[in-house]
Amino acid sequence: MLSLRQSLRFVTPATRAFSTSRIFLQSKHTNKTAQSLAEVKDNESLIGPGAKEGSVPTDLEQATGLERLELLGKLEGVEFFDTKPLDSSRKGTMANPIVLDSYEDYRYVGCTGSPADSHTIMWLKPTVKQVARCWECGSVYKVNPVGVPHGHGHH
Repeated sequence: MLSLRQSLRFVTPATRAFSTSRIFLQSKHTNKTAQSLAEVKDNESLIGPGAKEGSVPTDLEQATGLERLELLGKLEGVEFFDTKPLDSSRKGTMANPIVLDSYEDYRYVGCTGSPADSHTIMWLKPTVKQVARCWECGSVYKVNPVGVPHGHGHH
């Protein structure tokens, strides 16, 4: 039977030092990291700079993509994501659904009924092509696309 020390000899994980990873990432990152909304030019400008050596990064230093855009916006008093509660003063119907603006072809919505909190939350996913109806209260939700239409070959 092998001892623990002998058995560990057979396990040689492939490792790469963090410093090597950082150099690798920095070599691909050629654009300036945006420090304000005015400096955001493209996706690459939303790559955080990371922490200075020997320190723990702040949320803003390590954030990338949409998270970094959201944090930069909050620093300037701009809310990028609509997190307000939906209209729960009425139930949506097929003839008069509750309309949800979305930059995508879909949106997730948590229905709690009308009046608010009259049932447990039910998660629905209405799309541009199909409304969603709550299984508990029957309220209907419809997506209103407000972004650039998809399907123009830029994916």
